[in-house]
Formats: sequence, structure tokens, C-alpha cells
Amino acid sequence: MTTHTTTAQRSSKHPTTIGIDVGGTGMKGGLVRLGSGPKSGTLRGDRFRIPTPQPAMAEPVAATLAAITAELDARDKAPAPTAPLGVCFPSIVKDGVCLSANNIDPSWIGTDLKAAFEEHLRRPVRVVNDADAAGLAEARYGAGRGVSGLVLVITLGTGIGGAMVHDGVLVPNFEVGSLELDGVMAETRASAKAREREDLSWAEYAQRLQRFFSHVEHVFSPDLFIVGGGISKRPDDYLPLLSLRTPIVPAQLRNNAGIVGAALAAHDSLADAR
Repeated sequence: MTTHTTTAQRSSKHPTTIGIDVGGTGMKGGLVRLGSGPKSGTLRGDRFRIPTPQPAMAEPVAATLAAITAELDARDKAPAPTAPLGVCFPSIVKDGVCLSANNIDPSWIGTDLKAAFEEHLRRPVRVVNDADAAGLAEARYGAGRGVSGLVLVITLGTGIGGAMVHDGVLVPNFEVGSLELDGVMAETRASAKAREREDLSWAEYAQRLQRFFSHVEHVFSPDLFIVGGGISKRPDDYLPLLSLRTPIVPAQLRNNAGIVGAALAAHDSLADAR
């Protein structure tokens, strides 16, 4: 999968695509403008959010996905109700199948997400890892646009997600949050949820982020870090406290990157099929 724009992607036949981001605490979707115009990579109207069912098992999550889709389908300038849509999901996703469950119910492991969601929605669905979706969006429309070399998009939220993009090409399922840090998985100590759970000050949290980013920097030697997830709305609270060799910037698409990337993945898959 690449982030290079093709002729088919620039076509006006599908100017708007639905993207839905399934998170550990919330599920949100929107109508995404794609292509190469000045508003490409932005949402058409507000995003629509519903709390993720707890426990986040297959049937209630699929029902919530259908409710979000119905809301977006009813909006002005929505794509045709049979048009493909994209879903980003908090797990390793290979050929549409869920292979991990760090931040969702373990019952999802082994589930063919693509088949399950297509059965509920009655339309083509492209499912990708949530951090991969953010990486695609930032590489195409955000802080990584036009950047050569190795770009790592790190999403700080319920867990820690990661996307590796090299010269515009995505390397899928880069599960950087599963790296060991201080004897445990990194995301158990350095996610945004960990900061909230332990009531850490920003200075205390920055110390943990310093350990995490320094470790990732040492292992992968990236050319750019992009920080996404919900915490990307407050970059001034922690980014100035970090000391790294690698430039580190907030995601330009902020917490909409997953939605945009999911829609982009669906649109790219349609273009590739032509």
C-alpha cells in the first residue's frame, strides 16, 4: 500500500468517502474529502461520535458502526449508500482479520473484520489498523506530506499506536506500543490513558515520553516523529519538554487522522481495483 496519489484517486467520481475510527473509548466517523483539491483530507461537516460499547464485543460494536454509518449516510453530499467505506481498528489487521487485542475485547482475535462489517453494513468495507490509518493520512495530507526518509507516526491514546512510512510507502502493523519499556509494554506506562489513570502532571508524563521516544529513536533512527491521537490537541504541554535528535511535531490532522486515513484506505483500494 502506498501513499502516492494515482489518476483514479484524483477522479471526481468519489469526492467524498466515509471513514470510521473504532477506538477503545469512542467510535467516531465523518465524511472525508479526498483527492488533490485545497480541502482534501478534511471532513465535510462535523464528525459523529458514539462511546465504544463496554465490553467492546463484536455484536454491539458492529451495531454502533451501523448507527454511525446511518447518520453519515443521511447527510448532505454523502456518497452513495453502496459506496465503499473505511474502518480503522485498534489491532493488528492482516487481510482483514484481527490478530491482536491489546485495547479491545479478546474475543475479536481471529475475527474476519472485513466480512463481519460488510455483513452488517451491506456495502464494501476496507479495514486497517488505526495507527496505519493515521500514518496514511499524515503522509498524504498532514505533517508528513512531501517528507522523504523514515517517518514514524505515534498515536497516544487508550494505547500507543505506530505507523512507519518510508518515502511515502506504509509498512503496515508497526506495533510500537508493544515494545518493552521498563519491564512492561510501553503503552501501559506512556499512553495518554496511563497519564490520566495515574494522574500524572505534564512534566511527569513527559519523562515517560522521553524514555519511550528515546528508545524508539535508538532502535529505528527515524527522520521525523509525528505525534497523533487525542493528546495531539495539546502539544505545547509536553513536546517542548522532550529532548531528541529527531524532529518531533504534532499531527496536523489531530484526532481526525484515523477517520481520514480509513477513508483514504477505502478509496485507494477502490482505485487499485480498477
